[in-house]
Amino acid sequence: MVSIKYDYDHIIGPCASDRIGRYERPLPPTVHSRVPYVLLIVLVSLLSWAPSLWVRSRMRRHGADRADLPGTGAELVEHLARRFELEGVTVERTDALKDHYDPATRTVRLGPDNHDGRSLTAVAVAAHEVGHAIQYARGEPVTRLRQRWGPIAAASTRAGILILALLPFVGLLTRSPGAIVAIVALSIALQLFGALAHAIVLPMEWDASFAKALPLLVEGEYLDDADLPAAREVLRAAALTYVARALSDLVNLGRWAAVVLRR
Repeated sequence: MVSIKYDYDHIIGPCASDRIGRYERPLPPTVHSRVPYVLLIVLVSLLSWAPSLWVRSRMRRHGADRADLPGTGAELVEHLARRFELEGVTVERTDALKDHYDPATRTVRLGPDNHDGRSLTAVAVAAHEVGHAIQYARGEPVTRLRQRWGPIAAASTRAGILILALLPFVGLLTRSPGAIVAIVALSIALQLFGALAHAIVLPMEWDASFAKALPLLVEGEYLDDADLPAAREVLRAAALTYVARALSDLVNLGRWAAVVLRR
């Protein structure tokens, strides 16, 4: 057998060696500098979901149906409306996670699981929404917070999102970085105002949970003492729903602010 010795230096040659050397060079500084920025965006995105995920996890934890509970969430609303003489207050089904009280129509709206379910979550959420009905029936000053700031918060947030949706068209028409930054800044300002307005209604939510719902559940003996810690947990989550939404909005704003500052 003939042994053949390959001269790799001769095959590769000086030109090929130069090419290999070029591939071994470090990445440009711009690539490295983007890594922390990308990680920051990912972290902020995760944080934006955290408050809402916490609220949903509290609701799910106590969302299993229980045969020992006397009725569904809807039945509890109807019973409490009669007990507290809430004239004209009705209950109807709405989308999941959209539980609320509509003072304009005097309607408690519960998601399917809370409307038809016999769980601690269904009972506590139903009592929380009836707490709002009691607030409005009594004309309590705390209701003015939502009446004044609720529509403003929703409109401001929607306007900010709509303006942001127009960003690609503005970029195509103007091709001006300054105009793009101005649009993003305006959207951030509107959504920030909406987030702060959502946070303003916290006293009303806290009152509905712990000055209305919890006392009526205890005094009416609708739950055993052993169930009260879980009910408090659900009521706390119900009270913090709007705050969780506001925190999510604020974290999202931080992400957009980072985009603007990056430019």
